[in-house]
Amino acid sequence: MTAREYDLIVIGAGPVGENVADRATQGGLSVVVVESELVGGECSYWACIPSKALLRPGAALRAARRVKGAAEAVTGDVDVAATLMRRDELVHHWDDTSQVDWLSGAGIDLVRGHGRLTGEREVTVTGSDGTETQLSARHAVVVSTGSAALLPDIPGLREAQPWTSREATGVRDVPASLAILGGGVVGAEMATLFTSFGTAVTVIARSGLLRGVEPFAGEAVAKALTDAGATVRTGVEVERVERGEDGVVLSLSDGSDVRAEQVLVATGRVPRTTDIGLETIGLEPGSWLDVDDTLRVRGVDWLYAVGDVNHRALLTHQGKYQGRAAGDVIAARARAAEVDDRPWGAHVATADHSAVPQVVFTDPEVAAVGHTEESARAAGLGIRVLDYDLYWIAGASELADDYRGRARAIVDEERRVLVGATFVGQDVGELLHAATIAIVGEVPIDRLWHAVPSYPTISEVWLRWLEEYGR
Repeated sequence: MTAREYDLIVIGAGPVGENVADRATQGGLSVVVVESELVGGECSYWACIPSKALLRPGAALRAARRVKGAAEAVTGDVDVAATLMRRDELVHHWDDTSQVDWLSGAGIDLVRGHGRLTGEREVTVTGSDGTETQLSARHAVVVSTGSAALLPDIPGLREAQPWTSREATGVRDVPASLAILGGGVVGAEMATLFTSFGTAVTVIARSGLLRGVEPFAGEAVAKALTDAGATVRTGVEVERVERGEDGVVLSLSDGSDVRAEQVLVATGRVPRTTDIGLETIGLEPGSWLDVDDTLRVRGVDWLYAVGDVNHRALLTHQGKYQGRAAGDVIAARARAAEVDDRPWGAHVATADHSAVPQVVFTDPEVAAVGHTEESARAAGLGIRVLDYDLYWIAGASELADDYRGRARAIVDEERRVLVGATFVGQDVGELLHAATIAIVGEVPIDRLWHAVPSYPTISEVWLRWLEEYGR
């Protein structure tokens, strides 16, 4: 068995682990990353990058059809073969050479294989050929192994060999019909995608689409899917799944059946912590890892959990944000430097609590940050809700004929600052960062009057919110 010692060991070389390693290396530490699959992780090869590559042609085509002069020039539907080819190019044909080269250039070592905790600050890596490498850390170990799709306990589901998000984003042969279990982000985006491919899509979402954002957002997406030819079933559950020669049959709680060539499960995520040796340090295998705001696992002063595994915010950009904080604080603690763990300090992930931004690439797009009306009231805030129909924005009418969309701002009346924003409509994702900055910076409403939006852009909604709020 080969033995090596480093200042820091990072288990998982997705974008989160890469950020931890990069920041710690820049802080003067020696770092090794352990990866059992592709360097670059879920986001680069099976999630964010391929899914958005697949969604973009449909979005571009719909945008063209909404503008007179362009609409007349559109003569066909999405070219599925070309779309899949573009996806393959953006994921580098599932080859991680460029990512490995980046690690090397950054001065970060890589050990390929499955890493397990086998003692205090100790990780044993088993390679694909069975060889073992023992790694020890002078200062810390980071778990950034991500999450995997949750398969609910439905009779017959596992035997039906369902798709998860990995199979959906890596699709080669597009099914004629697809049943999607779950109405969250993955379910809604994949319904939008496969509908644009001409697949007959049925979404089965017991509680509706996009829970966790403002209700009008999910309602708008459900309507758009229905208008595009998909079927959205709510208020029902799948009781049994059976695969036959012609596809799958899903038996629902209302006595009806849904038949499809393939079924996609998008009902949630579970942490990839089942087989990483948590039991050796007194933690429960398969559990989410509870951390403080510096991303250190509570009760284990040398172990950090960053990204999906800590269940704070299961989003790549939030995981990378956590990774930067964790890498910096591990380096600071290693050299006995001052740790800035105050709210919004350099070494904490404060934004996870109240300023998490997210864009859902459905039609229409949904972009949200901070509180919804419901969550703000549940937090005990005295708020005022500002709603505006984006149809009345000049920039929206320039972007698309008969533009449809809505924007909501949540204002904390006591502090007179924005604490939440939700946008629904074509291309609204590019509006989100301004709201994120306003919330994180706690910009007073009175000061926002001096942040003049350019005309004619959809950003003029900021002025309309202020006019509704009053000066």
